[in-house]
Amino acid sequence: MKRIAPAVIVIATLMFTGCSPSQVINTGGDTKCKDFVTQDEKKQTEEVTKMLKDASGAEPESIKVTATRASTQTWCQTLGKPDSKISEAPHL
Repeated sequence: MKRIAPAVIVIATLMFTGCSPSQVINTGGDTKCKDFVTQDEKKQTEEVTKMLKDASGAEPESIKVTATRASTQTWCQTLGKPDSKISEAPHL
């Protein structure tokens, strides 16, 4: 019972604060546009970095992360749908 209590507290807190999984953990390319566009620049950069690293297996260059973050944000706000994954956005 004592081991379960902290997990229950964390889950309850997330439920009541309305956090989506991508706001709590780094989901990378699985992040949905509706979550991505509401994140701050730091969190968006983390998500894009993870997505690019997962795709290539190597740490991406900062210029590629910056360009991909900007193009993904633009795509999500124009052509992408709220439930589209950021990995679906065309990137460099």
